[in-house]
Amino acid sequence: MSSVRMDKWLWAARFFKTRALAGRACELGRVTSNGLRAKPAREVRAGDWLRVENESGVYEIEVLEVSAMRGPAAVAQTLYRESEASREAWLRLAEERKAMQEFTPLPDRRPSKRDRRRIIRFRSGG
Repeated sequence: MSSVRMDKWLWAARFFKTRALAGRACELGRVTSNGLRAKPAREVRAGDWLRVENESGVYEIEVLEVSAMRGPAAVAQTLYRESEASREAWLRLAEERKAMQEFTPLPDRRPSKRDRRRIIRFRSGG
């Protein structure tokens, strides 16, 4: 297999949980291929450089292999190589998230049954 659809490859490489989310990210312009905005049906080939934005961060990767089948995470990581700048940015962002957790105060006690009901009601919008 020399090429595969962009949304299918992003799903197989585990950047998105579903192929529909991968396609939606392409439509919103969160995926670029070799500097150009990528549509879901764009073909991905080995050697392409992709910039992928998802909920966990921004990745700049080089495609090493193409696959249309979603497999284990260990196999998915062999499909691409992340650039050093992207890896450093991701690690820096993870450290910032960890530092921000130190500033959030812990509650004094566990929520009571009444508190839990209020939380559930608030989250459900009712």
